[in-house]
Amino acid sequence: MASLGSQTFRDFEIVIVDDGSTDPQTLRKLLALDGHATVIRQMNRGPAAARNTGIRRAKADIVFALDCDDTIEPDFLAETVALLQASPPDVGMVFCDLRLTGAESGLCSRYFNRFDLLFTNTLSSGLVMRRDAWLAAGGYDEAMRSGYEDWDFSLRLARAGYRGLRVAKPLYIYHIADDAAPSRSTDIDIKRLYGGLWRHIRERHAGSYTIAAMLQLWKSSRDGSGRVPLWKGLAACALARVLPDAAFNLMIARLHRGPRADAARLPGGPSSLFNPAAQSSTH
Repeated sequence: MASLGSQTFRDFEIVIVDDGSTDPQTLRKLLALDGHATVIRQMNRGPAAARNTGIRRAKADIVFALDCDDTIEPDFLAETVALLQASPPDVGMVFCDLRLTGAESGLCSRYFNRFDLLFTNTLSSGLVMRRDAWLAAGGYDEAMRSGYEDWDFSLRLARAGYRGLRVAKPLYIYHIADDAAPSRSTDIDIKRLYGGLWRHIRERHAGSYTIAAMLQLWKSSRDGSGRVPLWKGLAACALARVLPDAAFNLMIARLHRGPRADAARLPGGPSSLFNPAAQSSTH
């Protein structure tokens, strides 16, 4: 709320979705926000359902979901909204680079490439997007309660024909929790859920993961933005298909113990194999 209050762009409403919180301090804080935001309470249904609920209630044709442990710089809305409004209709979302805070620190660049999106979420959870794009993508998948719903949603935006534009500044501050009180991103790392979650995504987007489809996407995405080599993407898919989830998870966990393990905590997939975030993030 403080970071929203400091925005230089002021023409927005705030909708908060209380996804079944039972924490007394949280409930007291929400009561104190009466008149400053619209608060919607629902039974706990997970982050994807909470985002869908908030977007359905929002009145504007441009929407932005801000997770409760993240913040944004004062110019975030001013820069992203202006870019989206000035862009053609096929630009469905605008995003920016990330500044990591909490258990880890550093900068993480984000980008849009349809081929690379098959293997890791190169975008950000903090998408400023057209409401029409959210509708065309079918909203967030509410069945994905364990994680990677942002990655799945990015894939469906791309499949719906939308592309994203980047503001090359770390205006979104992404909080990484420690192992003592893990976030869902950290929990995926601890419980080694990569294999099952990526399998679910491949099943939901089966048409995009055939060899012919991946080759076509790779050819059409060679605009200089891609960072995942074709051979590495195909090899990762082959390994994920032939290895049991437990074996695939073990392989990823061993890679996570390397010098770039911080990238594993970022939103979006079995990142130690090919996550471009690892190129710029630091402890």
